[in-house]
Amino acid sequence: MPWIKNDYPASMKNLDPDVREKAIEIANALVQEEHYEDGKAIPIAIDKAREYVENHRND
Repeated sequence: MPWIKNDYPASMKNLDPDVREKAIEIANALVQEEHYEDGKAIPIAIDKAREYVENHRND
């Protein structure tokens, strides 16, 4: 089941909202398109989302 803005993994609970939204997007893509297990997709998505938001925050 894909994660959504109001239903996401507990490990994303304390993330900045912008990071959480991007992490949800990335995690869903990793699970659905790349067939990653949830436990592997979530930490990767969080790391990539933090990097993305930090790099795009000043745009």
